[in-house]
Amino acid sequence: MDDQAFNTESVAADQLRAFIERVERIEEEIKGLNGDKSDIYKEAKMNGFDVKVMRKVVALRRKDFAERQEENAILEMYMNALGMV
Repeated sequence: MDDQAFNTESVAADQLRAFIERVERIEEEIKGLNGDKSDIYKEAKMNGFDVKVMRKVVALRRKDFAERQEENAILEMYMNALGMV
C-alpha cells in the first residue's frame, strides 16, 4: 500500500470518527432533553393535568390549521359511520 492510499484511508477514518462522535453528542443531548420533557409532564400531572391529553395537544400544535381541519373532518366522518356521534 502506498503512502497516499494510507493517508486517504486515515483521513476518511478520521472524518468518519468525527461524524460518529458528533452524532453521539447529539444523542446524549436528546437523552437529556427527553428527561427534561418527562419531568415537565410529571410536574403537570402532579398539578392535576391530564398528561395524555397534553401530549395530544402538543402533537396537534405541530400541525398546521388545514391539516388539523382535514383530520378532524375524517375523524367525524368515521365516528358518524360507526354511530359514535
